[in-house]
Amino acid sequence: MSEARRKAAPARRRQKRHWAVRILGWLAALMFLGIIGAVATFFIVYQTTKIPDPNKEFATNTTTVTFADQRNSLGSFFDQNRHSVPLAQIPKSVQDSVIAAEDRTFWTNPGISPQGMVRAAVNIARGEQLQGGSTITQQYVKVMYLTQERTVGRKLKELFIATKLGRQQDKSKTLEGYLNTVYFGEGAYGISAAGDAYFTQPDPRKLSIQQSALLATVLNNPSLFDVTDPDPRTKKRIIERYHYVLNGMQQMGTITAAQEQQYGRALPPLKMKKKSSRYAGPNGFLLDMARKELGKLGFDEDAITGGGLKVTTTFNYQQQKKILIAAKNELPEKRGGLHVGMAAVQPGTGQLLAMYGGPDFLKSQLNWATTKARPGSSFKPFALAAALEDGKSIYDIFQGDSPITIQGQKFGNELSTDYGDVTLLKATEESINTAFYDLVDNKMDNGPEKVTAAAEAAGIPASKTLEDDKANPSTVLGPDAYASPVDMANAYATFAAGGKYTPLHVIKEVRGPDGKVLWSDAKILKQQQKQAFPPEIANMVNYVLQKVVTDGTGTGAKDLDRPVAGKTGTAGGVAVEDRAENQKCGGCKDGSATLTSWWSAYTPQLSTSVLYRAGASGESDLDPYSDDPAFFGGNWPLKTWLAFMKAALDGVPQADFVAPDDDQVKDTTTPTYTPPPSTPTNTPTNTPPPNTPPPNTPPPSTPPPNTPTNTPTKTKPTKPTNTPGWPSLPTGGPTSQPTKTPQKPGGGQ
Repeated sequence: MSEARRKAAPARRRQKRHWAVRILGWLAALMFLGIIGAVATFFIVYQTTKIPDPNKEFATNTTTVTFADQRNSLGSFFDQNRHSVPLAQIPKSVQDSVIAAEDRTFWTNPGISPQGMVRAAVNIARGEQLQGGSTITQQYVKVMYLTQERTVGRKLKELFIATKLGRQQDKSKTLEGYLNTVYFGEGAYGISAAGDAYFTQPDPRKLSIQQSALLATVLNNPSLFDVTDPDPRTKKRIIERYHYVLNGMQQMGTITAAQEQQYGRALPPLKMKKKSSRYAGPNGFLLDMARKELGKLGFDEDAITGGGLKVTTTFNYQQQKKILIAAKNELPEKRGGLHVGMAAVQPGTGQLLAMYGGPDFLKSQLNWATTKARPGSSFKPFALAAALEDGKSIYDIFQGDSPITIQGQKFGNELSTDYGDVTLLKATEESINTAFYDLVDNKMDNGPEKVTAAAEAAGIPASKTLEDDKANPSTVLGPDAYASPVDMANAYATFAAGGKYTPLHVIKEVRGPDGKVLWSDAKILKQQQKQAFPPEIANMVNYVLQKVVTDGTGTGAKDLDRPVAGKTGTAGGVAVEDRAENQKCGGCKDGSATLTSWWSAYTPQLSTSVLYRAGASGESDLDPYSDDPAFFGGNWPLKTWLAFMKAALDGVPQADFVAPDDDQVKDTTTPTYTPPPSTPTNTPTNTPPPNTPPPNTPPPSTPPPNTPTNTPTKTKPTKPTNTPGWPSLPTGGPTSQPTKTPQKPGGGQ
């Protein structure tokens, strides 16, 4: 290379650096202009933003709720109860409790939270909803407008008003306005209404420190911290938040460390005001369920109670009337202390069409249709599905004699009946406990875990109880509180829909005051529906559960006169009245009571689950309500189910289940099934239950004393035909957890 060319090289590098500097300079200039523009825009918007008059702006619009037909009204959520009081009448302890809960820098911050703004920016960038973390001033601004738009424009407007309010208005005035407008739940706006709603004490000056702390706990999210919800998870959240508030008050010097410890030992007792009459009657449970689901969908209490929403539920007006008639009329003659929970779900949609949770929501908020209970043998279909996925055949042989030893424990059949070796098909028909123990615990690796996985896939909500029981040999008999009638109806609907699971829901559509659709359940079908089981597995489960109706413990359902698949279930244990004595006698009453009794069954168009319980907590003995040896699911639960299903499907064309392949149902084995001894105690009358039995007449299907099962005379089953397509059916809580049952559960039918 020549000397001249060597000298030219550095000149080119200098030229490249020159261009790089020029580009950086342009970028810096543009950034500077952008900053100037943003600052100028901020000050222009800031100067033109007006602080509204809260007394004029604080107004609510009624949220209306209708049945699925959008014509018949279910109710409304206009609950506003507000009474303003001056800050001078609100003690410092009450003020501090709210500040400790919501905005501990209230007295020093500029009205906005920089950290909250950053979180909002991150949420915007991710395409997520704008959410909390706002200061008291920001919350106050939002409450004044009561606009529920989750948009960048609304959030920016909130920030500008909050900033201006923080600079121009005395903090005490802002706090006074906030304490008189913030929503505390139970229809109460402001501290005076809240004290009245929760403690029947409208004067804030008479609220104790513990009561103030609890109210401050609730206002953060009245749905999440619902003090009327007995669910242990909700109570745990409330206690944790309550302690957070007390700790903040202690740091602020409002209370001492000793007082914090003293007040934190227990929540203050409630003295709730009577609920609005709009919740009266059995439909109050529907309205309450709709309200809770709106909260889960992201609509806060301000929107629900005052956002002017138009809410359409999935509840079918006609089907709801029919389920109420069945739940009230098709019952045993003895009814005192007896509870019925019913739920009907449309397969393939996840829509809850009808529900009966109790006679009057105002008298008791315990919803027997959503309260989890022991499913007993109605859990066996999930074991059947798990076994089929595990490669088992319905003609595989299992031990039907009683007892069977599993993990060193002995388990038996109902009334210790022996059946000999039986097929899985026969075990399901007759609900033979020992055969299912043999299947799940002896013939399947990790059997109990596979059963719980199948149950959750079908739609039984995941829970700590199910998680804890994944290694429990009794899991297949549903000995603990795994599911509610709503859960069971939707899980069985998964089988009815060919193995396709759709999340259960009660909100069909939500529109804003302007008519714009804010949410629709079409989103669920598009994003959350999934194939939980292969169609061939679901078809086989449907085939076997139809045999329960034609040949097994559910023969009364044949009276529906159309293809039905279903399963009985009872769960035994110790009645709550006998538990103290049982503990003293070392378990002498284990399994002596029937605590739950189920009939869950479905056609291709409708899945309905019926549960019977007794006593205030649902933990009393059901047996005194029946003439059977036990309160079997094939008796009164089935009769109540039948009364509803006959009416619900009246006029709906018959539909057949998709039949399994011939090879799958061909019996190539020779089982050594041994029927129960042919004595009079094992020969119940094979008469389907009438639609409305006389009050004083024992049910025709009731076996004589000492009959181990409600087993009818065998009849040849009718194989379902393969007729595709289902005529569509017209579409229109609190949780009380029982104590754990012994590992040797009674019942099982």
